[in-house]
Amino acid sequence: MRFSGRIYKDDKFWLAEVPMLDALTQGRTRVEALAMIEDLLESLVYRSGFTVTARFKNEDLEVSSSDPHALISLFLRRQRERSGLSLSEVAKRLGAKSHNAYARYEQGTSLPSLDKLTELYRAVSPGQDLVLHESRLTRR
Repeated sequence: MRFSGRIYKDDKFWLAEVPMLDALTQGRTRVEALAMIEDLLESLVYRSGFTVTARFKNEDLEVSSSDPHALISLFLRRQRERSGLSLSEVAKRLGAKSHNAYARYEQGTSLPSLDKLTELYRAVSPGQDLVLHESRLTRR
């Protein structure tokens, strides 16, 4: 699984942004900005052995990781935080009795199916929907 983003010049710096992960950083060059988005996401996950690979996709970029559980958990956590919700509030939206039912996905101990991921995403980001698209791998 990969998340799409964009890379663009803003005045003196290149900005690398992955909106679904609520991540934005900058570098003096495109390559440096790409390295900075990798470093930012690895720092946000902060898990031993977790690495992120960012690749140029024309004017855009895509990020993938060595651990899809951790990347999905980061996605869910960042979306929940963006919405200003607590774990308990999300669990309540899902109809769960305990926040642990949701937390296991955010902690990366469970990897949701596509249906479950859609349900979790709608709970943390009401009014939003996931859009899938196919993408070929390219080299840096």
